Amino acid sequence: MDFELMYESFFKLIKGIPLTLEVVIISTILGFFLAILVALMRISKKGYLNKTAYYFVYAIRGTPLLLQIFFIYYGLAQFSFIQESFLWIVLKDPFWCAIIALTLNTCAYSSEIIRGGIQSVSKGYLEAGSALGMGRILSFRIVMLPLAIRQALPAYGNELILMVKASSLVSTVTLMEITGIARKIISQTFAPIEIFLVAGSIYLLINFLITRGIKAAENKLSPDLA
Repeated sequence: MDFELMYESFFKLIKGIPLTLEVVIISTILGFFLAILVALMRISKKGYLNKTAYYFVYAIRGTPLLLQIFFIYYGLAQFSFIQESFLWIVLKDPFWCAIIALTLNTCAYSSEIIRGGIQSVSKGYLEAGSALGMGRILSFRIVMLPLAIRQALPAYGNELILMVKASSLVSTVTLMEITGIARKIISQTFAPIEIFLVAGSIYLLINFLITRGIKAAENKLSPDLA
């Protein structure tokens, strides 16, 4: 075990943290808002909305994320009408292709988490909001949705951790985040064990901080359960 190499590699690998966090944060924020929309479609009584959301979630959850990244980055570029359209401004950039793939992926998983949270909240809260003069939409936004998010927070914390780990796949489309830099160092040093141990430790630290943040949020939202 070459500890000197591990020490030197650590300072090279941490340069990939900003890009890793940037990809995760942007994808998570976009995916969260899309997930609320998809979750509402899933619980809608309108068949076409429900079915559209169902098949979207099924398609995304049923295929590997790596395949989705390759399809968006390599596959869509094969169509000439896309290259000639305004979409090419985005799809020619590996960064935005990775963002789109991760956003759609976390949207599908998060929508099911949020849907479960919404369905776990008693409809009596909506009725209470109506009794106070709130409309159905206002009651949902002020009463139901915050309670649903609190119910879904532990599971959503797991999704955030999965997103950090999934971000390692964006190195396959030339993005030099933590794993991308690790692969470059390995190609130069031929020491995969040492480099991946250091990279894994960095991912472990990031996920530890996320876990503590989610725990703090749970305690703040439900101090009686702390």
